[in-house]
Amino acid sequence: MSNPPQGFLAQQRAALRSSWHRMVATVRRQGPSQIQFWFIALAVGIAAGFVALLFRKGIIWLQTLMYGHEDVRALLAHADGLPWYWLVIVPTLGGLAVGILLHIFTNDGRVRSVADVIEGAALHEGRVEKRAGLASALASWITLSTGGSTGREGPVVHLAAVISSWVSNRIHADGITGRDLLGCAVAAAVSASFNAPIAGALFALEVVLRHFAVHAFAPIVIASVAGTVINRLEFGDVTEFSLPDATALAFYIELPAFLLLGLVSGVIAVILMKSVFWTEDLGNYLQARTGLPRYLRPACAGLLLGGLAIWFPHIIGVGYETTTNALTGQLLLHEAIVFAILKVIAVAITMAGRMGGGIFSPSLMVGALTGLAFGMIATSVFPDVSGSEVLYALAGMGAVAAAVLGAPISTTLIVFELTGDWQTGLAVMVAVSLSTALASRMVDRSFFLTQLERRDVHLAAGPQAYLLSTVRILKIMRPMGHPRAAEEATCWDLIGEGVYFDGNASLETAMPVFDRANHDYIPVVSLGGEDTPPQLLGALFQVDALKALNRALAETAAEEHS
Repeated sequence: MSNPPQGFLAQQRAALRSSWHRMVATVRRQGPSQIQFWFIALAVGIAAGFVALLFRKGIIWLQTLMYGHEDVRALLAHADGLPWYWLVIVPTLGGLAVGILLHIFTNDGRVRSVADVIEGAALHEGRVEKRAGLASALASWITLSTGGSTGREGPVVHLAAVISSWVSNRIHADGITGRDLLGCAVAAAVSASFNAPIAGALFALEVVLRHFAVHAFAPIVIASVAGTVINRLEFGDVTEFSLPDATALAFYIELPAFLLLGLVSGVIAVILMKSVFWTEDLGNYLQARTGLPRYLRPACAGLLLGGLAIWFPHIIGVGYETTTNALTGQLLLHEAIVFAILKVIAVAITMAGRMGGGIFSPSLMVGALTGLAFGMIATSVFPDVSGSEVLYALAGMGAVAAAVLGAPISTTLIVFELTGDWQTGLAVMVAVSLSTALASRMVDRSFFLTQLERRDVHLAAGPQAYLLSTVRILKIMRPMGHPRAAEEATCWDLIGEGVYFDGNASLETAMPVFDRANHDYIPVVSLGGEDTPPQLLGALFQVDALKALNRALAETAAEEHS
């Protein structure tokens, strides 16, 4: 059989290229069909999975360069043999590098993280900052490799969100499609980071999108599985933590102890979160009083971490070794308590010092230490009806992490997938439910939502609170040439009284004014400089504002229930 002529092959390649370009153009113009979107979700999931893998491998490489040891699980034992000055120099230089990087590439010197991804999903049609996001990922990579006491999930989630934002912009995705793609990227990143496909998918739905719409479930699961496959191709089908075999409940009479552990874990989670916020406020105050350049703030935090690491190297890095020791019962009671306190201090210094990293892995470590300490006390007081203290460590790990993330469902599942122990679900679920219920009433539902509230981004109360900020006045006002425009003379009278809206404002600004003022409409102006009088653009009618809010609420409800 003869080979096809070269001209025929060239024609087929040209036809394929033409079909591809037509499909891309159609997707950009009309949006992807369901099948096309699933393939896009798969591609985003693969890309996010590789990003998570490369980030993890990058930490190992730089950590080996800095500390001379590549195993993050055995870094503690290796650090004991390092000179004291090296334990101080490495995080200080790492903090300096982070400070310079963020000073150059961000406008506020702040590391972007999961909170910014949640904000992007709610307010920016599934988009996040790309330039600041890439700089934040690089800064977090340096921090986690040089002794910063945080986790890798935060930067990986935001880095994956940068990928989905780029894809959304390329295909001109609308808000729903952009948010779904963001969920796909987040799910794949979490799954690839922790080899946890179920928890990765639910984390994206529960924490980032904050709904469980059916239309988003299939593509997010596809992306999550893709991220997991990337992880397992490199590391195999292994869990992050290995537990001893005996982790079963002795008797159901032990369940009240796990209820109490849940309450204790909720308090510990609040202490962890409040410590970060209090330390951040203290850092802001000291920086303002001393005039410290913002690029030196992470270096100062690194210096403090190095000083702690001289005597307590357990605080270095993510803390997998200490967490494993807690889950296997290899620590004494006083060690568990002291290490938990020191980890809270180290996390607060790292995050308040704007060094970067995530909160999830530290909360796992603090939770495991809390549960182990509680279990040691419980099993010593009631030895005849108590199981292993290791079970308490597992339940405490899930309870503190769930309270910090405000995500009881995905955290419960991620604890199971991290440990491979599915037989202790009752104890973990009981502790998680109580800790989340308690902590959510002492902060704004979670660590991430509280971070946003501190920036005056109000997402914790739900769409009815934040949708007002998404509707711009300019889009719904009636311009002066409108058939049913406001009376120009009345508008100027109101402007003279100081009653008007800036055209760049949103309904979040407008609705309280309508509540206070007895006016059917309020003029909208374009503000110039101090010596330039305002330019009358039109007027915002209260009825139009209410109609716009109702439309936004209806669209959100339709998305969340589709």
